Amino acid sequence: MDYLEIGTLVNTQGVKGEVRVLPQTDFPEVRFQPGETVYAFPKNGPMVELEIDQARKHKNFILLHFKDHPSINDVEYLKPSTLKIDAAKQTEALLQPGEYYYSQILGLRVVDETGRELGTIKDIMDLGPNDVWVVKRNNQPDLLLPKIDEVIKQVDLEHQVVTVELLEGLE
Repeated sequence: MDYLEIGTLVNTQGVKGEVRVLPQTDFPEVRFQPGETVYAFPKNGPMVELEIDQARKHKNFILLHFKDHPSINDVEYLKPSTLKIDAAKQTEALLQPGEYYYSQILGLRVVDETGRELGTIKDIMDLGPNDVWVVKRNNQPDLLLPKIDEVIKQVDLEHQVVTVELLEGLE
């Protein structure tokens, strides 16, 4: 089975089996709803299949509770873990035109409109009104590109390349 990363389980929350998750998905309301199955990949242990029975937002976290895990002792071993879903659950129907899953963008090459190689997208920061794509460059500081139409000119998933216009002050 192929998996799609949706968050990081960073800690427990209280004594009743809740866990604190940093979401890494554009669709937390879909990915973390009760009844959904997630797969935890703990740092020191085998993969664990879990069914969400409660979810709520708290600050920058999603607090989850799993079916048949009523106490802190049942979830303590999960921290820290990477949370994933079955990649087959990824659907293009959730996306609007010009939107992409993080997994589609991470690792893409970035070039400017003249074809000059700028680097590779290594991270995406969700900063509210728009994402910022972090481009790793050779022997230079990372380049921060806001995901706005004036900067991101073309995303070619087939050729794994993003064409950008570097507005004044970006480089």
